[in-house]
Amino acid sequence: MNSLAKNIFNCFKTKHNFTLQEAYSQYKEKPKETVRARIYDNLGIKFERIAKGLYRTIQGNESCILLEGDGRDLSMLKDNSIDCILTDHPWLDTKSNKGGDRAFAEYECFKYTLDDFKEKARVLKDGCFLVEILPAENENNYKYLYEIKQYAEQCGLLYYSKVTWKKGNFISNTGRKAKNSQDVMIFSKGKARNMRLDVKKSQKLGYDCFMSGTRKMLPTMFDISPVPKKEKIHQSELPLTLCEQILSYVTYEGETVLDSFAGSGVIGEASLKLKRSCILIEIAKENIQKIRKRFLERLDFQEISFCI
Repeated sequence: MNSLAKNIFNCFKTKHNFTLQEAYSQYKEKPKETVRARIYDNLGIKFERIAKGLYRTIQGNESCILLEGDGRDLSMLKDNSIDCILTDHPWLDTKSNKGGDRAFAEYECFKYTLDDFKEKARVLKDGCFLVEILPAENENNYKYLYEIKQYAEQCGLLYYSKVTWKKGNFISNTGRKAKNSQDVMIFSKGKARNMRLDVKKSQKLGYDCFMSGTRKMLPTMFDISPVPKKEKIHQSELPLTLCEQILSYVTYEGETVLDSFAGSGVIGEASLKLKRSCILIEIAKENIQKIRKRFLERLDFQEISFCI
């Protein structure tokens, strides 16, 4: 959050509401347009408009639990305790990675087993979504990607959809085709919960009715550039915008998101920015410190409970 927006929030967070004029008066040294813009930029995040010219602060109860450990071990989590699992595991696919923007020489990679999906299904609530960021299918990995779907199905995680992540204008043309995409594979635990508004039924009955599925119809693709190499704090860091967009389809405010291979912590940052709590598991001690530093620099920790 912008430093001026943070100051405005802290100034008025103990009041029931405040007006634009009060904000202007409090920050006379700033142009009115700047003060107003900072409030508008954070509508739905830190400020809520309740009438013309009248606003109030949004008090968040989000929390982040950051655990150092093996992301394949979820034994510390209770059954049916997680509203969404969104993760990008360090998949073992050396040939597919060669020449692309994912080079896994610095940390251990692996292939999922049936037991991994049994644990995911155990902690995920009924109807909720598991989202796996995976390599695009090719001649080297298609059997593994098929195995993932089989493992998921055997554990009651039903295949829901797959959306391509096109990495903007990024091009790496080694191999048979350009490596400028990955797949966002989505499963639901049993039948997907009712998140999508049924417009026709709602209009007919006069109140909101919902049907099975994500909050909105999923896009054909996510067209989002990867994180520039000089800005990464982790080799395979996902773009914040991608994580935010995915979470906006499959979760509500106040829910809990699990990323069991936290890496850069970006899924945690996206969760907290969207007013979701998160549980992050990361095996590398140095990454734990990087994640903590990331959050302290980018998020307002006066409003977030942070545990390690």
